[in-house]
Amino acid sequence: MMANAFPSHSGTMSTRPDRARRAAHGAAAPVARALALPEPAEAWERLGFAPGGPIGDVAVALGAPALELAVSGLEAERPDGLPLVATDAGPAGHARHPNGATVVDHVVALTDDMARTLAALGDAGLELRRMREPPEAPASQAFFNLRTLVLEVVEVKGDGPALWGLTVVVGDLDALGPLVEAPRSAVQPGRRIATVRKEVGLRTALAFMTPRPHRSRPS
Repeated sequence: MMANAFPSHSGTMSTRPDRARRAAHGAAAPVARALALPEPAEAWERLGFAPGGPIGDVAVALGAPALELAVSGLEAERPDGLPLVATDAGPAGHARHPNGATVVDHVVALTDDMARTLAALGDAGLELRRMREPPEAPASQAFFNLRTLVLEVVEVKGDGPALWGLTVVVGDLDALGPLVEAPRSAVQPGRRIATVRKEVGLRTALAFMTPRPHRSRPS
């Protein structure tokens, strides 16, 4: 998957009645609470993170066997084989990272069958918020708002569903140093993105992104 496939977070709104179904059963909305990453603390520190420190309200555990996302309010674990697991944890609290990381913007999942994966995520209680399809996007993309971050699902040819990478928001891309590629314009207007170089040796695709522009209030 190419680095420029990190999402625009725009597209067609879903009409799936997940919200009404959850409200009828008194279920809490799913919230991403923790990420387990298969990265050593040394590599994480070289990229300017405080190893083990939360990013926004999302806890971060390093040295895991594989990338995994823990979600409170999840109604079924590992939907369609994606490593999404249930947790009772609340907000992790914030940490100060030397690279200026403030929140996880989004986590990217890959699937070889969008319809099958969307059905499984819906059964797990996740609400589909929007879709992007070719030619608007290079591949089918689906977006789920997990409150602390967005889960993006991208349909690609190949193996079955898997978590692929994440994008973290920082205030200054130009201060990240030589371990990241040169910043470029993101698909989202007013934002820039920079991907971590392959030479760093991460198993997780990682990009940094500038914050969302503040919208001016109508006078």
